[in-house]
Amino acid sequence: MMTKLLIIGAGRMAEAVISGLVNKKNSTIQCDDIMVGNKSDKERLHYLKNTYSVKITTDWETEIVHSDVLLIASPPETHETMASIIKDKISGQLVITVAAGIDPSYLEKRLVPGTPVCWIMPNTAAQLGQSMSIYTCGQNVSSEHRTIIDMILSSIGEAEELSEQQVHDLTAITGSAPAFFYTFVQALETAAQDYGISKGQARNLVIKMVRGSVTMLENGGEPEELIAQVASPGGSTAKGLEVLEESHFKRILLESVKATNKHARSQGDKV
Repeated sequence: MMTKLLIIGAGRMAEAVISGLVNKKNSTIQCDDIMVGNKSDKERLHYLKNTYSVKITTDWETEIVHSDVLLIASPPETHETMASIIKDKISGQLVITVAAGIDPSYLEKRLVPGTPVCWIMPNTAAQLGQSMSIYTCGQNVSSEHRTIIDMILSSIGEAEELSEQQVHDLTAITGSAPAFFYTFVQALETAAQDYGISKGQARNLVIKMVRGSVTMLENGGEPEELIAQVASPGGSTAKGLEVLEESHFKRILLESVKATNKHARSQGDKV
């Protein structure tokens, strides 16, 4: 049985889902089953149509009744309006959102009682099918709905189901922390270029270092043990670690996580 998917929004995350599903083998959602709706950016819609052979519309409200699943890929501040429009048109469709702060409780309060809802928090690596997504389901999600949710999630990477509160708490770890990491990489590249190498050389050195370090972790290495392997007592690396400690590096990251989560949670409270 084919599943008709309506994606409301045409941004990067919408494209990541589309790309993943189109390229996924044995998917019950094919190009002809995907409708992408966006009112304002016709150029973006035509890009998605030409690239992935999906259907497009600037009048997505009329397509709701023809869809089995609605995936809302628009900012948190749009969801109040979205919910009011969708509420009068849905009849048992699965509603999924990828917006920060918009949890199942938020959707269930605003939609028809009994509506199955799901909150997915991917990260930008979904564009490459490498997202580590976290998600949580509402109380009306059935096993059939879960099959669809799993199919969408597996098309963009890996996923972990958590409680609603845990998704709020861990949004910064899986969703926002890549930006923290890229900032770290950026700083290392700048430091490398200060010693006279090109930007390309710096990028290559840092990427290969990161890749090797991640492989060590994936092979079961514990961070504390791996740090000890690099940093001999009284050695050069130990001096560098002392600077990080004096600058409260770990505390800064913890505070960044808390600030991210606080703001993300407030998105659902504002609207």
